[in-house]
Amino acid sequence: MKTSALRAFRRKLAANTPVYGLWVTLESPSITEMAVALGVDWVVIDAEHGHLDWKEIVEHLRATVRSDTVALVRVAQLDASLIKRALDIGADGVVIPWVESAQQLRQAVSYARYSPEGIRGIGAERATCWGQCFVEHTAEANENVLVVPIIETIRTVPQVPLMTQVDGVEVFFFGPADFSATAGFRGQWEGPGVADQILSMKDAIRKAGKHCGLIASSEADLGARNQQGFRMIGLGIDAGLLIRSLRSSLEAVQRSPRMTAAMQPVTSPPPPLERPPESMRPDRPEVMNAVGSGQRVELTPGVTFECLVGKHNQAKDLTTGWVSFDPDATLPYHTHPFTESITLLGGSASVEVEGRKYILGRMDNIVIPKGLAHTARNLSSREPAVFQVSLASDNPVRTLVTQFFPRRAMPADSTGVPGAERVNRFATAPRFAAGPNTQFIDFFNEKLIPGIEMSGGYGLFTPGGRLPAHVHDFDESICIISGDATCVVEGRRYAMRDGATALQPRGRVHYFINETDTTMEMLWVYAGPVPERIIVDERCATEEGNPWR
Repeated sequence: MKTSALRAFRRKLAANTPVYGLWVTLESPSITEMAVALGVDWVVIDAEHGHLDWKEIVEHLRATVRSDTVALVRVAQLDASLIKRALDIGADGVVIPWVESAQQLRQAVSYARYSPEGIRGIGAERATCWGQCFVEHTAEANENVLVVPIIETIRTVPQVPLMTQVDGVEVFFFGPADFSATAGFRGQWEGPGVADQILSMKDAIRKAGKHCGLIASSEADLGARNQQGFRMIGLGIDAGLLIRSLRSSLEAVQRSPRMTAAMQPVTSPPPPLERPPESMRPDRPEVMNAVGSGQRVELTPGVTFECLVGKHNQAKDLTTGWVSFDPDATLPYHTHPFTESITLLGGSASVEVEGRKYILGRMDNIVIPKGLAHTARNLSSREPAVFQVSLASDNPVRTLVTQFFPRRAMPADSTGVPGAERVNRFATAPRFAAGPNTQFIDFFNEKLIPGIEMSGGYGLFTPGGRLPAHVHDFDESICIISGDATCVVEGRRYAMRDGATALQPRGRVHYFINETDTTMEMLWVYAGPVPERIIVDERCATEEGNPWR
């Protein structure tokens, strides 16, 4: 145990000075050696995820000997034997995942301390210089050992005030990705509302005189986290930093790589066009539509459709809008001669397709190909339900169906029926980046549903997120469902929020950007089966560079 390094670590925190470190997941101890040589304040050697074995872990610990870098081991779970082993081989402390209560935290501290304060046994390993420093080590270990819990579930939120009262814990770490997953946003670093929850917990912990840490997501995020009051800040994960550097170097030679879950590189997109093809010259202006400004139609008592994009504002082959259901309201069985997409924005609701009943959660989406009979119902007797709907036609007609369909409740995780309806479960849907600081989901397109007439999905923009300037060979509808968006169309700037929906006609050069410090979400629909963007030079999206002047 490097008591001098631990004391230096604590002095910096006491002076409200950030301590910066590296998260280690790769096996080579040279990685830790480099970090120590560069003067990082701490390293965490990850024994929860990845493939590090105990031999590799001890080699990383050896790389920190006689340095001022605190070496911590993240164990796989709250387990006395794992904590004991990590400390016996020389770790200065342990990081404990998935801690959800003060009781668990007290257990962790107990496992890390020798009797009588704890239940850690004394071993003749590296920590005691192989039995030669029993007296010296055991006299200082309990006072100096560092126990760092990770808060990574929403169940921990109400427990935080009690956890801050546990003796022997000075720093709390946050795991935004797992926290997001438990909040229903699996695959997102900080899902909607998660960033605010973490900041609120951070404030409570700081008020109790303790410190907070997390891993920064980028170089820009390092400064932001410092300003927010985080003090144990990770520069990044070793593998992530290596990939970031490789990607930066490849981009310098005009390659823009990204990886897939199959660990295959994705072919770099073609360079931007200097201007859109003349054949795509638009024949209509863009239209921005606030909720409440569209045409309203009562579909059945208690069910109202507000058309925001459609024939009334010259959309072609596309109709989108909001459908509001009063409590207990039901839309009778009907069919369309075109595909319909339905996304639940608020409330609780079910959609049945020929008797197959799906319970939808917020942002769950169901796509119903033409000709399939379906119905929707608000499951609440007190609260309204709100959907965003998209229809692959600018002439939205429906035919009521009187045929009886035997009802069959579908599993909660059902994704539909091959060859028929497709259900996109928002929490588990695959995500990809469509631009810097974005996460996109494809809900429907020709590849996912052969024969479909349109394509669309969901987009999340974290602060600074944006798309490149682009055009489409079809009309597009974009609905801002949360946060604030800036829409730029050939130099014209529009502020959008609260369900506002943009109609971007074929050929208009545009892009969206999040210029706020909170997240923004959108639903987008193309009046074409392939979600293709034609990237053009950024100048085309400016007033002076407008290609259609």
